[in-house]
Amino acid sequence: MISIFEMFLFLYTLLLFHQLNAKVENTLCRIMGDPKYPLLSKDGDINIGAIFPIHTKETLPSFDFEQNPQFVSCSSVSVRDFRLAQTMIFAIEEINKNETLLPNVSIGYRIYDSCASRMSSISAIMAVMNDHGFAAGDRCNGQAHVHAIIGETESSTTVYLSRTTGPFKIPVISHSSQCECLSNRKDYPSFFRTIASDYHQARALALLVKNLGWSWVGAVNTDNEYGNSGMENFLKAAKKEGICVEYSVKFFRTEPEKLLKVVKTMKQGTAKAIVAFVAFFEMGLLIEQLSIQNITGLQMIGVVGWITSKNLFTSNTLNVMGGSLGFAMKRISIEGFADFVNKSFWNTAFPCSNNSSQAEFGSKYQDLLELRNYHEDLSEHRFSGNVYKAVYAVAHALQSILKCKEQDICENALTIQPYQVVKALKKVNFTVKFGDRVWFDSTGAVAAQYEVVNWQQDSDGSFQFKAVGYYDASLPPDQRFLLNTENIIWAGGQRQKPKSVCSESCPPGTRKAGQKGRPVCCYECIPCADGEISNETDSNNCMQCPGEFWSNAEKNKCVLKTVEFLSFTEVMGIVLVFFSLFGVGITVLVTVLFHSKKDTPIVKANNSELSFLLLFSLILCFLCSLTFIGRPTEWSCMLRHTAFGITFVLCISCVLGKTMVVLMAFKATLPGSNVMKWFGPVQQRLSVLAFTIIQILICVLWLTISPPFPYKNMKYYKEKIILECSLGSPVGFWAVLGYIGLLALLCFILAFLARTLPDNFNEAKFITFSMLIFCAVWITFIPAYVSSPGKFTVAVEIFAILASSFGLLFCIFAPKCYIILFKPEENTKQHLMGKTQYKSY
Repeated sequence: MISIFEMFLFLYTLLLFHQLNAKVENTLCRIMGDPKYPLLSKDGDINIGAIFPIHTKETLPSFDFEQNPQFVSCSSVSVRDFRLAQTMIFAIEEINKNETLLPNVSIGYRIYDSCASRMSSISAIMAVMNDHGFAAGDRCNGQAHVHAIIGETESSTTVYLSRTTGPFKIPVISHSSQCECLSNRKDYPSFFRTIASDYHQARALALLVKNLGWSWVGAVNTDNEYGNSGMENFLKAAKKEGICVEYSVKFFRTEPEKLLKVVKTMKQGTAKAIVAFVAFFEMGLLIEQLSIQNITGLQMIGVVGWITSKNLFTSNTLNVMGGSLGFAMKRISIEGFADFVNKSFWNTAFPCSNNSSQAEFGSKYQDLLELRNYHEDLSEHRFSGNVYKAVYAVAHALQSILKCKEQDICENALTIQPYQVVKALKKVNFTVKFGDRVWFDSTGAVAAQYEVVNWQQDSDGSFQFKAVGYYDASLPPDQRFLLNTENIIWAGGQRQKPKSVCSESCPPGTRKAGQKGRPVCCYECIPCADGEISNETDSNNCMQCPGEFWSNAEKNKCVLKTVEFLSFTEVMGIVLVFFSLFGVGITVLVTVLFHSKKDTPIVKANNSELSFLLLFSLILCFLCSLTFIGRPTEWSCMLRHTAFGITFVLCISCVLGKTMVVLMAFKATLPGSNVMKWFGPVQQRLSVLAFTIIQILICVLWLTISPPFPYKNMKYYKEKIILECSLGSPVGFWAVLGYIGLLALLCFILAFLARTLPDNFNEAKFITFSMLIFCAVWITFIPAYVSSPGKFTVAVEIFAILASSFGLLFCIFAPKCYIILFKPEENTKQHLMGKTQYKSY
């Protein structure tokens, strides 16, 4: 239903038509059949043309070629575009009254109606260029009909206008054409606009969608230069920002079938956020179809072309369009414009001469204006400022040309030509009275400045454009975009932001894995592998933890790896300590027993001095195993290997000495043998000392060249660190171990040779068996040591030490202890000597 204000405005337009028709018929000649005389006009020294779609519907005549061509019929007044025409007139009147800007020069205007039709637009273009209506008796004076053209509203018709005027170098300044295609200076050298191109709006839309966390959107655009160019730029910006477009569809106002397909696609799609790069007229058709099919719950994201058009939002379309979000031109209020429109309307609609009647009608009229909140409606119309800037840009360009002529420093021409205005427009730089600075960049556009507006319903049921943010391309990149989501009402009047994603976000600890054949925004969440983490939502990759760190159970944080070593507090360490101390205890008891029975034949017969030294070395061997338990340090690593090597050499040296004594004692019993003088107590001590010093020298050399040191082994286990002692020089370690093995082998051979010597108690038999166990333990130790991982390597080494120590202790001393404790009758000299006698040392 048409509003009261629109009825008055329509009446105003009809009155203007009537006056203009009378003027044209009386004073102008025009070409037969061509109705394109100016809708609004005024003569001036310099004229500015303009084309606005003041009517929105066109009825074409019959083309049967049986009669003279009929006029095209235009209907349905566009209040918005008529107000733009009024803004242009207001700006021109304001300039004509200005004593500093273009003094003594009047500006006229020729405003044509394009009827929102391509056909009528082309006709209007030709009319504004050629000025088909001309006064009788006028002569050609070399002056151009118009020096600049304001318009058009739509990008597609502006393209026609600019291509047509381009060869004639007539400047075109558009107030709302945003198609990026018009930035091509090669194709449109004389085109300017007081609005930024859609390149900036497309990037801003992508930022808006990304900022709101929507990665899955639908896209609809008008199938013309404006919509196609804008959508192309948006798709590029969206891809760069990681936004996926589920579908991209388009239609034009004359294609109802395509419109229905678009609505069906939107209905079947899963994306809840819809970017509508749609022109004003097409958006009205789209909203109508969405309302008819009751398609709700879609978060519409709009552009400058329609987001602030109140007549698109009614109570019938609330469920469909409520909560719409998008970019709009800055809200501005032009001082004096409302009074100018009111006065013009009054003078045209109520041409009364009686003052009292005027007051009476004025009172009623003011009531009507208040009912319609007309002043608020004027300030809400955001494109008026662009028209105002365009007119002033032309005025400042003309001012610079006239100053140049006055100073006689430019071309010597009697009149101002359009191409001069084009040159001057490229250099204008001024500030309008409401504070905006106007200048044109290399593409002929101004800096991009938008408000983010949200369609909200007031408590009284009316709609308002709620500013919830801004985008300003003139600011640094990190300050260009601001959005306050707390003040936004979303689709369907909801306070909670709708989700528009193909796949739910992957939590920390997982990464996104694309699905074959689907866009990158459709993915699965794969847990990070061991040792890798992701600490952000929707991570594309998992990060490897640094060397000494490992992932926690949630795979969202790197934590220090567990440091593992054979400690005194763990079960294995406790068991090994127990057996080590148990071996020390048994050895001490044997020592005490032997000391208490040191005068008995069995103790004396087996070289008591070497036996006590052997028991002492076994105690050291058992205690040496304790140095392998606990946290490795620099000193403990050097001590454990050297102590092990020296104590075992001392132990084997004692056993070797006892074996040699047994053999030499048998030799000494033969007639004429004097061999024992070389194996007396002093020689035995010296032999043990000599064998041990050799091992000490090997250890000193090892520690000097490359000693053992603590080492963090991360080879066997990735999730933990094995703290162990590195050998430093493997040659040193194997030299120590090899020397022990050499002595053990020599001892075994000698004991084996002495095993059959006649004697009731031949110690060589037990030494042979002990050396057999010793060699077996250390031969099996080598592969076990090499293959055992982590702290088990240390455990294997301790086990070898304890096993060989227990083998020597039990094999050599257990039989003697048994006789001392349980067979004292055999602990006599007669029993030990038997049939063969030999001297004991």
